[in-house]
Amino acid sequence: MDLDKPPAPPRRPEARQPEGCLTVAIRLPVRIVVLVLVLPVRMAWDALVVCGRFLRDTVLRPVGRALLWAGWALLVWPWVTLWRHVLVPVGKALAVLGHVLLVVPLRWLYARVLTPVGHALARVARAAGAGLARLYARVLAPVGRAVVRSLEFVGRLLTAAGAGVWAGAAWLARHLVVVPARVLYAWVLAPAGRALARLAAAVVTGVGAVLYWTARVLFVLPALALWRWVLAPAGRVLAVVAREVGEALGHAWRVAGRISRAAGRVLATLFRWIFRILTEPLRWAYRTLLTPVGHVVRDLVLRPAARAARAVGRTARQALDGARETLRQARADFRRVLLGEPRPRTAVDRREPTGRETRTLGSSTTALTKD
Repeated sequence: MDLDKPPAPPRRPEARQPEGCLTVAIRLPVRIVVLVLVLPVRMAWDALVVCGRFLRDTVLRPVGRALLWAGWALLVWPWVTLWRHVLVPVGKALAVLGHVLLVVPLRWLYARVLTPVGHALARVARAAGAGLARLYARVLAPVGRAVVRSLEFVGRLLTAAGAGVWAGAAWLARHLVVVPARVLYAWVLAPAGRALARLAAAVVTGVGAVLYWTARVLFVLPALALWRWVLAPAGRVLAVVAREVGEALGHAWRVAGRISRAAGRVLATLFRWIFRILTEPLRWAYRTLLTPVGHVVRDLVLRPAARAARAVGRTARQALDGARETLRQARADFRRVLLGEPRPRTAVDRREPTGRETRTLGSSTTALTKD
């Protein structure tokens, strides 16, 4: 702790806004009633939480692990074994069989039959294409050019005639239809439309003003008075009551939690004392009676029995090894009687060391260090 550092000033409590007499009068009875109602619910909730944790740790988790292991053993492992030891070998065998029966014949058919036939057809197609190209260049192209030129000449004649007819029709339509329609719109229809629009605007404005003031007097002013003098004060009172009820619920839940924890600690202490009172004689009997007896039984009975069992097992293994060696010698003698002595192996000079040591620079077997 730094003694030179001046102590921090005490923290001032936050200033609360002044509350009315209605809030103070509602708060205390509401908190008392809510605490009485919430305390049993909180204690029941804490008891359910403790029971649920105990049930999860002692029953559900081991049962879930057992079910998981059983599901793996009964559902997953058989399919894995089937896939690994049946389907994969069968699939490999079918792949080899398909390669032998389908791929190899198809390759031979493609290389020996289809490729020569395709080359022959390509040569025939190239010869036919050359003939068609000559026919197109020598016959069809000149005839087509002549037909196109004649059609272009006829099209130009028809275009000139259509342009003249269209110009005459356009002049007649302009002087017989467009000019009279413009005069009628400018001097008759436009002034009449403006007059009708002004009249309709005046009528709509008057009717709208009448409807506005009627609706304001009949609906807006009564609704405004109802909101200002009835609903707003009632809403403020209900807001105060709802806020106090919410704060009382939170305060009562916290207080009930503390009471529940205290009751739980008391019950746990009583249970611990009762359990200790019941199990202390058993612990004393185990520690003072059964443990020395168990040590005596272990030292005088179990350990000699274990040593004797190991000696018997060692003797049995030696007997089995001797019997196995005798059987191997008898089998070798029987094979020698039936087939004769095995042919001795001839030594082959491989110019390599025959011992366990390999060729090194320090030995005299290399060409660099040979005398």
